[in-house]
Amino acid sequence: MKNIDPTKTEAWKKLEKHFLEIRELEMKNLFQEDPQRSEDLKIEWEDFYVDFSKNRITVKTQEILLKLAEECGLKEAIKSYYDGDAINKTENRPVLHTALRVPKDEEVFIDGKNVIPEVYQAKDKIRKFSTEVINGALKGHTGLAFTDIVNIGIGGSDLGPTMVTESLKFYKNHLNLHYISNVDGDHVHETLQELNPETTLFLIVSKTFTTQETLSNANTARDWFKKAAPSEAVSKHFVAVSSNIEKVKDFGIDPENIFPMWDWVGGRFSLWSAVGLSISLAVGFEQFDELLMGAHEMDVHFKGADLKDNIPVNLAMLSIWYNNFFKAESEAVIPYTQYLQKLPSYLQQAIMESNGKSTDRNGKPVSYETGNIIWGEPGTNSQHAFFQLIHQGTKLIPADFIGFKHSLHNDKDHHQKLMANYFAQTEALLMGKTAEEVIKELEEKNLSSEEIEKLTPFKVFKGNKPTTSILINKLTPASLGKLIAMYEHKIFIQGVIWNIYSYDQWGVELGKQLATEILTEIQKSDVQNHDSSTKSLLKFFLK
Repeated sequence: MKNIDPTKTEAWKKLEKHFLEIRELEMKNLFQEDPQRSEDLKIEWEDFYVDFSKNRITVKTQEILLKLAEECGLKEAIKSYYDGDAINKTENRPVLHTALRVPKDEEVFIDGKNVIPEVYQAKDKIRKFSTEVINGALKGHTGLAFTDIVNIGIGGSDLGPTMVTESLKFYKNHLNLHYISNVDGDHVHETLQELNPETTLFLIVSKTFTTQETLSNANTARDWFKKAAPSEAVSKHFVAVSSNIEKVKDFGIDPENIFPMWDWVGGRFSLWSAVGLSISLAVGFEQFDELLMGAHEMDVHFKGADLKDNIPVNLAMLSIWYNNFFKAESEAVIPYTQYLQKLPSYLQQAIMESNGKSTDRNGKPVSYETGNIIWGEPGTNSQHAFFQLIHQGTKLIPADFIGFKHSLHNDKDHHQKLMANYFAQTEALLMGKTAEEVIKELEEKNLSSEEIEKLTPFKVFKGNKPTTSILINKLTPASLGKLIAMYEHKIFIQGVIWNIYSYDQWGVELGKQLATEILTEIQKSDVQNHDSSTKSLLKFFLK
């Protein structure tokens, strides 16, 4: 991948000039001037309809943004990404989670070896295991079928599977899924106290099998289990997703029940691998496979579509437009379905851990903003929470609105009300409400002129707030796979443009190192050298 400072490109200079020309433009005026606007700034692809027209851009903006992508070598970077080049340079690894979802007859090479047979061997193992657990053929040590599955992991070993399992709850079978991630003992004990050890299966998900939070929770779960069962029964109730075979065996897990993890799959992009075993158990392997195939369809679109017609490319370049030119620091993701309530949390890790970097690919400090703060909640709940800030606050907050044409339970009344809000909010953010409109409304309520004068400033909406509408036919495993992959590719594109490495996460290391040292001090009640604040806090904690 080329190391190009985006601010030195011709396109960036054109964008700076163009920004000064259009930063005060009102989007509603652009719609009035150009009846074709909504057609020119949308992409229809399979069951996705993506409308970019309610953004503070023109067709010219889009053209220059795409020119920036070309100058930064995006097309060449995409080829390196799919070819298995070691684009995670600081760890010297390829980034090939896309290989986990390709058809069986394709080939993907890493160091000259086609990894697809290995991927499908793991998928066959997931299929067999999850099918036998679901149909009751695989039982616990007392001969009872499993009723509850507990996934113990953290970060990518938790957020992805948790989000997908929640999102596909409509397709769920009889098994009850539980996720334990936080090293907070209250979390694990609250979960365990409701379970029956005879019918509970634990999945320990940790690449190294050394992650403090995961191993602490796994040991607590094993201790809880062994109070009701002999030690040899651990092998029937615990399985692992890990690359550290010896440590897993030492824990008491049968080597036959170890599922692989690969160095070329980053943790926060690993739900497509055996890390998604809990997903396959929750909804069945066929639905899990549909999720993967949906993601693959988005992979094919991203790899092959022209930049102008490429959904992830347009999403990523819009994000750069707001982040680097409008200086918008955050983006909201608003899914209009309760099923996707965990999507914003999942995207927080995927996006902020990937692109929260201040060093470029040359090892130099960047001179421009990178990364975005991601947040959100489902509509309509969010409308009664933080939409006040988006509508009338002082910050510019671009937002993705994700909606579906059809509901899953076919409740027409509820879905029409939900989607009426989806469409109304994007229109309200676009149009706002002028003082003249407010005065007219208040006059119709027969308020006095004095009351009208007093209230008007508070009821004015400036509008001109940018939104992207992502309208999908229906929430299925396949459409969810497409949606997740769409955001994954957006992350990659932003990293290319910002000239940063998106696939390492050295920023999580320092706190972990210090925590290990401080834990020893806490256990020994011996506070060592720290800043005065930390020292005082530790002394207060140990009193």
